[in-house]
Amino acid sequence: MTARHHIFTGQADALSDDAFDEDGFLVEGDSDDAAPSALYDGDQLEREERAALRRVAGLSTELEDISEVEYRQLRLERVVLASVWSEGTLLDAENSMRELAALAETAGAEVLEGVMQRRQKPDTATYLGKGKAEELHEIVIAEGADTVICDSELAPSQRRALEDVVKVKVIDRTALILDIFAQHAKSREGKAQVELAQLQYLLPRLRGWGDSMSRQAGGQAAGGQGMGSRGPGETKIELDRRRINTRVAKLKRDIAGMKTHRDTKRGSRRANAIPSVAIAGYTNAGKSSILNRLTGAGVLVQNQLFATLDPTVRRSETPDGREFTFTDTVGFVRALPHQLVEAFRSTLEEVAESDLLLHVVDGSHPDPEGQISAVRAVLADVDATDVKEVIVVNKADIADSEVIDRLLRQEKHVIVVSARTGKGMDALVALIADELPQPDISVDVLVPYDRGDLVSRLHEEGEILASEHVGEGTRVTARVNADLAAELAAYGA
Repeated sequence: MTARHHIFTGQADALSDDAFDEDGFLVEGDSDDAAPSALYDGDQLEREERAALRRVAGLSTELEDISEVEYRQLRLERVVLASVWSEGTLLDAENSMRELAALAETAGAEVLEGVMQRRQKPDTATYLGKGKAEELHEIVIAEGADTVICDSELAPSQRRALEDVVKVKVIDRTALILDIFAQHAKSREGKAQVELAQLQYLLPRLRGWGDSMSRQAGGQAAGGQGMGSRGPGETKIELDRRRINTRVAKLKRDIAGMKTHRDTKRGSRRANAIPSVAIAGYTNAGKSSILNRLTGAGVLVQNQLFATLDPTVRRSETPDGREFTFTDTVGFVRALPHQLVEAFRSTLEEVAESDLLLHVVDGSHPDPEGQISAVRAVLADVDATDVKEVIVVNKADIADSEVIDRLLRQEKHVIVVSARTGKGMDALVALIADELPQPDISVDVLVPYDRGDLVSRLHEEGEILASEHVGEGTRVTARVNADLAAELAAYGA
């Protein structure tokens, strides 16, 4: 026996707007003439670009005759969400539906209703089951919806069968996430990665339309139609499939070339012994906000899922003057499509190559433990499980204290911060300085005054323990890396 639960999804309860002011997470100075405050996080140019085209209320001249307005009406897609609850608790299933609603709104849709069916596993034919699919059709008619979004990845046959029942377009969670990525990708590498993922998703879902795509047949075997009935339909599908495979091969070559460029940059940082800190976490957890707060990077900050896709690398330094880099990566989500994981593998490798991982968690989310598990599952796919991890619980200003206490007990290395108010950011900077690799070779050198460049490098790359100016030069006791130690070997005291 099955049951269906209705969920109100006009706004996604899992995402609280109280955490954001008018411009997002961050607040600038009140006066145009005043210097930027300590909260300044750089120019938010990308947000201004996205908001450059706005709707103006009260200007509608919509006509009531449908024949006159048919080509004049532009509106958001009106969607109904559908889900099968087959495992976990009811709260987990509802949180998943709320996340799907937030994804749909991010993609530009208007969520009208959500339905959930309790059953052991999705129906192999119509996902919800034939009877419940008929009820979904009635809901679609009653709500005036034009799209159904399912909270799972549908097989091609399930999608076609469900479309035949509900009589409107049906898409699944994977297609929705791919659509959001296509909207938000800005860089050449990001666009290529998203296109590759879309084509890999589309390839097994090619379908024909009517008799023009019918399979080849001829003679008396062609349904008794006789000679001349041999159709080119199968050839047309094969041409499409071959064209997609050719494009996929080219995109993989292009992305491999971009990976070489990324590896060259990373190798340059390694050669200069510059440690790397990667920021990863669930989408909308506040990764870009933390990066902006620490470096003034000006990365787009928005209360929206997958607002930023392209990785950002910014140089910073510890309080004692050691340089390192921050890398902001793409956000993760529950059941992140495997096509995206493969396409973004070169980007996610930044995490595997880093010296320290800041795993950002939304402390105000109803299920932060689920977020942590989803992120770690993706990190395991890109072999990033050996990187030293620090759980950064963000949005502490609106998080439940019991949730924070629970995370502090469950995880080994945890720090609680708020990128909006600045709470805990100084402690985070100090923690990064402690966790980054320290120079491990002790030297006691007497550097001549004409080699001031070596003294400068000692201060930049090493840890100075003692320094004294004497007649022959500068006497320095320090801990340095292997490269600098080799250059200082000639000046041993």
